[in-house]
Amino acid sequence: MEKKDQIIDNFKNAIKSTVRSISNIKELDVNFDGVADNNENCISLPKLDEIDKMVVVKTRAIADGEALKLRHSNKNIFRNFEPKGEVAKSLYKLAEKIRCEKIGSEKYGGIKKNLKTYYKYQNREKQKTESKILKYFENYLKENILQINKNEDSNEFKELKKKYEKNLKKKTISLQKNIHNQKEFNSQIANILESLDLEEAVSSDEKKSDSDKLNDENERTKDTDQKSKRDEDKIQEMSIDAGVPDIENYASESDDMGEEVEIDDAAGNSENRKRTGVHFSDGKYKVFTNEFDEVIKASQLENEEELIRLRENLDQQLHQLKNFISKLANKLQRKLLAKQNRSWNFDLEEGILDTSKLTRVITDPLNSLSFKKESDVEFKDTLVTLLIDNSGSMRGKPISVAAICADILSRTLERCGVKVEILGFTTCHWKGGSSRELWMKKNKPAFPGRLNDLRHIIYKSADMPWRQSKKNLGLMLKEGLLKENIDGEALKWAHSKMFKRKEERKILMVISDGAPVDDSTLSSNSTDYLENNLKNVVQWIEKKSNIELLAIGIGHDVTRYYKNAIKITDVQDLGDVMINQLSDLFSESKSTLH
Repeated sequence: MEKKDQIIDNFKNAIKSTVRSISNIKELDVNFDGVADNNENCISLPKLDEIDKMVVVKTRAIADGEALKLRHSNKNIFRNFEPKGEVAKSLYKLAEKIRCEKIGSEKYGGIKKNLKTYYKYQNREKQKTESKILKYFENYLKENILQINKNEDSNEFKELKKKYEKNLKKKTISLQKNIHNQKEFNSQIANILESLDLEEAVSSDEKKSDSDKLNDENERTKDTDQKSKRDEDKIQEMSIDAGVPDIENYASESDDMGEEVEIDDAAGNSENRKRTGVHFSDGKYKVFTNEFDEVIKASQLENEEELIRLRENLDQQLHQLKNFISKLANKLQRKLLAKQNRSWNFDLEEGILDTSKLTRVITDPLNSLSFKKESDVEFKDTLVTLLIDNSGSMRGKPISVAAICADILSRTLERCGVKVEILGFTTCHWKGGSSRELWMKKNKPAFPGRLNDLRHIIYKSADMPWRQSKKNLGLMLKEGLLKENIDGEALKWAHSKMFKRKEERKILMVISDGAPVDDSTLSSNSTDYLENNLKNVVQWIEKKSNIELLAIGIGHDVTRYYKNAIKITDVQDLGDVMINQLSDLFSESKSTLH
């Protein structure tokens, strides 16, 4: 049985690696004990005492679903819209699971195949014992959200279709449009479920007779016996790798949050991490709780109509600065393209005619024409990340100009083949929010550490074209978005995202208007608590990371935090400063900023 154990172990290891990659939680604990665990950094998968084709399919699909839920479902948003009633809650949870699976299916062919195969042959035990109405809604969601057709005879749900489907179809299109907007999707699903009186419908659902249940049990027992007999034969036929998921189906694509999906590599990556120092260490800084923190896409914070309205507002400001913007964009593009094409190869047999050598042909017709070609000096594969302070003190012209410059740089650098990522940082609430409420419930322990709910926003991922993300940048102008700023943790987050990328050159540009401020944290810790953390994080990046760090202070001198920093007194100088510094950075050797 050693071969069987080896197959199971290989399969488990491959599943663990894939799940950690999809969820983007490298320290995720994956258990195969079938026991539910409420720990957010742990998922539990079915036991793997035996293995065959359907066990592989089932485990893959469940693992994919759990990993996608960890990555794409914000638990605070989920809780905010959770309906009342056990049946409604059950379906609400299922709908969110299917929403996350849809996102994964759109990006990765392997996930789509796993889910489709699993749902097609989902084990009969669940289908026979489940309430008909729950089964109907589950199938409806799978069919209309995941586009996975059910196998059941449509006559089974004839009455339920007549009762519910007309109203559901009216709302399905909106659900499909909001797959990537959890807030809107959860809200709509909750409203649908609460309007259907599901508790009453399920209680009146047909009950199975005792003889039906006995027949079901006998059938399951028979199936189990037959399966056990087949297993030994199948194990002998399987190679050592037969149970390992097709991991290449997941690789080389970006997820919807814009981060690189990275398969763990036990051989070499850990050493590389030590060498580049990806792990921060600040023993004096702590977080009271990160339970309420969120990393969220800009498109999830507002509906489509509001994002379009805010973008139109930004476009109006762009129009007012039309000449200024054109000048900046053209200046940057000229500088960058000049650095790309800097030399010529002469005396070639094809290319552009070298007119300087035409005299040779005139004086001696036996001489052949001479051609030349421009030799491209490509930029190193480069990523520029803009990390923008979204705190309340940036309100007004500072945040408008930051958004405008992010827009200009994104468009211009994209034309020059440089990838741009735009991130923002603030908090979910003023005065501490849920973190502070929890601290007060626990009798206000002394020196609690960071005491507010972080909100880190992805306006544009590195792999997303500007035209697809342009409406997101208008969100910075939304009244009520800008709150507190905890810069140290935002820098760690941005650095972590960049570290996972494969680009050879990485530049992190921070735009802020001063020191980190969070009243809730500072009122319960030392007054320099957040400043010290920011200094420690900056020093670590500057000394131990290969990511180049530049800070721009709007109206404030931030050189006390950053070695490479610039202060501007007029916010309209921001564009020129950013472009001059970036054009200086794009040289073959690492530049020293002033």
